[in-house]
Amino acid sequence: MTAPDATSSAAPAPATSWRDSLAVYLQPRVLIVLFLGFSSGLPLALSGSTLLVWMREAGVDLKTIGLFALVGTPYTLKFLWAPLVDALHVPLFTRAFGRRRGWLVFSQLLLIVAILLLAMTDPARSPFYVALGALLVAATSSTQDIVVDAFRVESLPESEQAAGMAAYVAAYRIGMLISTAGALFMVSGFESTGITRTSAWMWGYVVMAAMVLIGTITALVATEPAQSARADAATQAAPAFDRVIQAAVGAFSEFLTRKDALVALAFVVLFKFTDAFSGTMTAPFVIDLGFTRNDYAAIVKGVGLAATLVGGFAGGFVARRYPLAASLWIGGIVQALANLSFSWLAVVGTSQWALAFAICAENFTSAIGTVIFVAYLSALCQNPLHTATQYALLTALAAVGRTYLSSGAGFVAAATGWPMFFVICVLVAIPSLVLLAWLQKRGHFDALGPVRV
Repeated sequence: MTAPDATSSAAPAPATSWRDSLAVYLQPRVLIVLFLGFSSGLPLALSGSTLLVWMREAGVDLKTIGLFALVGTPYTLKFLWAPLVDALHVPLFTRAFGRRRGWLVFSQLLLIVAILLLAMTDPARSPFYVALGALLVAATSSTQDIVVDAFRVESLPESEQAAGMAAYVAAYRIGMLISTAGALFMVSGFESTGITRTSAWMWGYVVMAAMVLIGTITALVATEPAQSARADAATQAAPAFDRVIQAAVGAFSEFLTRKDALVALAFVVLFKFTDAFSGTMTAPFVIDLGFTRNDYAAIVKGVGLAATLVGGFAGGFVARRYPLAASLWIGGIVQALANLSFSWLAVVGTSQWALAFAICAENFTSAIGTVIFVAYLSALCQNPLHTATQYALLTALAAVGRTYLSSGAGFVAAATGWPMFFVICVLVAIPSLVLLAWLQKRGHFDALGPVRV
């Protein structure tokens, strides 16, 4: 998923009453975006945290599990093929449903097939085929994200953009909850009927694949955005590869001419690294301590979601209350120190209350850091000619820590043990804080000006 932009070019007109404020969420276009948000959020965990629980229960070693962070590569590189989605038509689908809806239906059908292929694998016997299936899920899911983002922007008028984004983000989180907590409860339910654990996991993923049809039905019910025809004409004016090269070169050249640009890019890569490094191993850590998959579903995903939502509001308050540099210091420090709660949990052992505390601390502080970080990324994208391209590239760089740098977390955990591993997760935040101090001293944040969240 592309991180939702926290800025707006124009403040929405104030609602005349609370009824008007609520009514916008019932507009058909906003409801369409809501269900598409669910469809976008659903597959992310199926190649991520839910899959890691399945692999750990199947006896896959920590080093291999850590390397599975690499299957998130398509989410990092999706900006490379986004122009193809804009420029190319899908045979039969585009003619039947239109430019955007054709891509929506096509990508969702591919996603269903990818999830079913992943369901047929066995982590204990063929980790390679599991990795291949997870990579296909990530690739088709990220393609769906590209189309949904374009459909949302093109289909909603200015007065409904804010409500559409709010509905999309909320539904996205619900989709993630269904594919984590919901999927784990479902697997436990299937297993309780007497079928084998492997079959239970397979049927759990089959049900998740069927739930993608919610997005497909939504795409069929929706109408093609009016802007799509105009965009289609603009797309035909130049080859897709020429456009992406020109946009990328322009965005990079404009950014790299800024003072301390390379240091700022390194800071973008490293700021959320502390979260990514610990997050890669959270699922196997919880299972290793002796918690059940139902404990993981209810506490890590259920309680954790509530803590994330509250942390998001807290992060918004911090970003509005303090200057950007001070906000980044607050977010960077609290998200790093929260890892110590997992070190404490590793000593305490199997205590549901201790797990709930650690998860709440981690998710709450991570959300604070994320909101402030999104505000910073938005502030970096100041040239209106390159805003979309620069933001896509910056979010791709931000994902490097999650996808690549964190892939060695399993080796560190296996070598040090869980209590020391999470202490190391705190220490890996130090480079980003050093870069933050450097940028602040050099006047980097003063040059960005005030940031609106």
